[in-house]
Amino acid sequence: MGRLLSLIVIAALAYGGLYVTYGMAVKKHVTQTLTDMGLTAVEVDGVSYDVLAPLGTEAEVTADVHYRGAAAGIDLTVHGHPLFSEETRLELGGLQALRLTIGGGQ
Repeated sequence: MGRLLSLIVIAALAYGGLYVTYGMAVKKHVTQTLTDMGLTAVEVDGVSYDVLAPLGTEAEVTADVHYRGAAAGIDLTVHGHPLFSEETRLELGGLQALRLTIGGGQ
């Protein structure tokens, strides 16, 4: 019973590391794609994705981006695995939310 529990804990830690590393790789890929498009002033605040996203080669991802006083959530589809594939492609799904801050303290 102790070995089974140890195996479960090790598997959970390994998957947790994969999950976090996947998020960092997707955020870096989104930032690089925006930079390649000439949108260097747009900053990626974070990405959110499904719990099982790191296990597949296609995932639905929401990237939170902001530019000056505007923030938006962008739906993306990641084709390929950002950690294990040679080629990864992002496909824009749509604009989820747009928030404007007028007269903010900047």
